[in-house]
Amino acid sequence: MHISQLPTHTLELRVRELQQLFNSLDPAPFLNKDLDRACEEYIENWAMALPRQSRLHLSICVERLDAPEQAGDLVADAIHNYYGYKIGLVRGQLRQLLREGRTSLLIGFSFVAACLSLAEVVASFGAGPTAKIARESLTIIGWVAMWRPVQIFLYDWWPLTGRIKVFENLRFARVSVAQG
Repeated sequence: MHISQLPTHTLELRVRELQQLFNSLDPAPFLNKDLDRACEEYIENWAMALPRQSRLHLSICVERLDAPEQAGDLVADAIHNYYGYKIGLVRGQLRQLLREGRTSLLIGFSFVAACLSLAEVVASFGAGPTAKIARESLTIIGWVAMWRPVQIFLYDWWPLTGRIKVFENLRFARVSVAQG
């Protein structure tokens, strides 16, 4: 599907002044300011509920707007910069998670191999109930050690890639500012 054929979803935000959109404690220049936490959550929750293949439009209505002709471009650049920054953060989290998964997998395989080898040694000493309990316990403990890498590689990585996609959509969202 061509990008022009993708559905466009619009979020309308109403504020008294543009500064309400941004974190007032952030000393960074305007184009690098963090979004206000409540504003950020509101925008992201809206965007996360939409189909991944969507075009987004943020329409910001401001009661008191000093320079309407410049405000649209400045706010659009600030929002786009912010979500570009968040994409980098989440990509870093994903890299860290996958590195942790690889380490966990190496440790898990080593541990399960040791447990299964030890279970075989225990089995060679006897076939009584104690040996059977010890053998089964070592087998279970070994496989339980694989829980974390399996969780990472089956479940934990894909929500992060979904967030990256949402943030990419927000990074390239159309942003319009109007007095209203």
